[in-house]
Amino acid sequence: MNEPVISLEKVHVVHTVRGAGVMRRDRVYALTDVTASVGRGEILGVVGESGCGKSTLAKVMVGLQPPTSGTARFYGDDLWSMRPRTRRESFGTSVGVVFQDASTALNPRLPVRRILRDPLDVHLRGTVRQREARVRDLLDLVGLPGHIADSLPGRLSGGQRQRVAVARALALEPDVVVADEPTSALDVSVRAQVLNLLVDLRANLGLGLVFISHDIQTVRYLADRIAVMYLGRVIEEGSAADVTSRARHPYTHALFSATPSLLDDAGRIVLTGPVPSATRPPSGCPFRTRCWKATDECAGRFPASTSAGRDSRHSWHCVHPESPVRSIP
Repeated sequence: MNEPVISLEKVHVVHTVRGAGVMRRDRVYALTDVTASVGRGEILGVVGESGCGKSTLAKVMVGLQPPTSGTARFYGDDLWSMRPRTRRESFGTSVGVVFQDASTALNPRLPVRRILRDPLDVHLRGTVRQREARVRDLLDLVGLPGHIADSLPGRLSGGQRQRVAVARALALEPDVVVADEPTSALDVSVRAQVLNLLVDLRANLGLGLVFISHDIQTVRYLADRIAVMYLGRVIEEGSAADVTSRARHPYTHALFSATPSLLDDAGRIVLTGPVPSATRPPSGCPFRTRCWKATDECAGRFPASTSAGRDSRHSWHCVHPESPVRSIP
């Protein structure tokens, strides 16, 4: 295994929000006891339904959200124990981010040249001439013509804007890029182009990638490892082959059943029962209120991690796991 560039250890993120009453404050449990890591040259896919904590996980990984408890590490060092200047200069240049909607992530008043030069200017990379050359290299790297540099984001197509967002994330030659739903707003054909670009960048630059999406097929195509999230917890994790073809957690099984081609022996599983709230999560397994296999044992405490084997990296948190299901080749 590569040394993890970013690693999270038992991370909790709890937000305080205004409740129904004037003086009432509710707690939102955005992440609960999350452990995850990514190294250079590997792709970690993160999947789950809306509101499961995927975007909060992305913010913690790129240093935009400090954990309420637990530890975020950068090459083994506690990220939030670093001096701010050290964190900015070392971590800030080694981790890039691609947001979901490039039309709002890019400043509409700045031409592409300025957008790509900003990280280089802030971190004083090279001379002015070298920065201009780097802008041209970045455009070429993501497959955009040179004249795009003088265009405003509003005059570009969705695919071109997303390529600019990828180029900006790569400006400082990071070790890892965290991409939060980077293709969800794109047409299918443009989505394929951006995905192929990310695959090429990983192959050519040894780039590590955290790819966050609700699109199972896309994550299956890209990822080496997959983490499945539900209500702020990672409930199953393993290699892409193991998780997609031998899903053990009932929620993972239900999630994948929405894409029938992933399973060869099941129709779509329609979940029933109350959807839990992140402000009042159920005791024990958070999925038990919708799980067809839930028993009283599931309400006691969150299940410990179970592994597929002594040397296996495929693990899940479930008292009554599913039998392995083969996928269609």
